[in-house]
Amino acid sequence: MNELTPLDGPTVLIDFCDLRFVVDPTFDNAQEYPVGARSLRKTTDSTWRVDQVGPLDAVLLSHDQHVDNLDHGGRELLAQAPLTLTTPLAASRLAGTARGLDPWEALTLGAVTVTAVPAQHGPDGTEHLTGPVTGFVLQARQAPTIYISGDNASLAVVEEIGARFPSIDVAVLFAGAAHTPLVDGSLTLTSTQAAQAIIRLGRPRTLAMHTDGWAHFTENGATLRAAFATAGLGDLLLPTQPGDSVAI
Repeated sequence: MNELTPLDGPTVLIDFCDLRFVVDPTFDNAQEYPVGARSLRKTTDSTWRVDQVGPLDAVLLSHDQHVDNLDHGGRELLAQAPLTLTTPLAASRLAGTARGLDPWEALTLGAVTVTAVPAQHGPDGTEHLTGPVTGFVLQARQAPTIYISGDNASLAVVEEIGARFPSIDVAVLFAGAAHTPLVDGSLTLTSTQAAQAIIRLGRPRTLAMHTDGWAHFTENGATLRAAFATAGLGDLLLPTQPGDSVAI
C-alpha cells in the first residue's frame, strides 16, 4: 500500500512502491537551538523516536543547514540510513551515504524514479542568506506521482515544476510562513500562497507540512485549513494528525 505518515514539522514517512522514505527527519523534543546570537525554538515534543521509523531505503533531505529540517535526532537517523538524497552542498558536508542531486537530476531506486526539483528558501535574492534547498518528485508505473516541495517560498518555482510534471497526484507542501530577522519576507509559503500553489499544480491531494511546532512559523495548520477552505480547496487536504498514516 502507498501511504504517507506525517510526523512533526516537515517530517513525513513515505511508503511507496515497496520502498520507505523519510523526508527531512526531525526527532528532538522541544528545546532551544542557538544560531549565532539568535536561537530557533522547537515548541512541541517529537511524536516518534528515531527507533520507531524502522528500516529505510532513503532519506529525502531538502537541506541540512537549518535545524528545523534536520535536528540532532535526524542526524542520528542519517547515520543509519543506506542513502540520503539532498543538495550537492549538503552532501559535501554530510558525507557518508549522502548523495547530492542537481535540480532536475533523477535517480532510480527499485521501481521508483526520484527527481530533484528546485526550491527557493525565501524571497528572490536571498539564497546567499538561506542556502540551497531541493524538493523531490517520486514517480513509478501505476502509482501516484508525489511532489515534495521542501522549504520553498516561490510560486514561480511551483509553476516551473508543474510545467515539467503536469500530472502530480499528491503534493507534500511545506508552508508555515517561516520568518527570520535576516530576511524581509517569508522563508516558506504562506497559507494563501500554499492554496495558490495547489491550484497551479492542478489541484492534487495535499499533505500540508511545516506549519506547526516551531516558534518561527508565523502561520499554523489552522491558518492553512482556513485558506484552503476560502479557496474552495478544503476537500483536497489529507489528514495531518501526527503519527497517523493516510493511504494515497
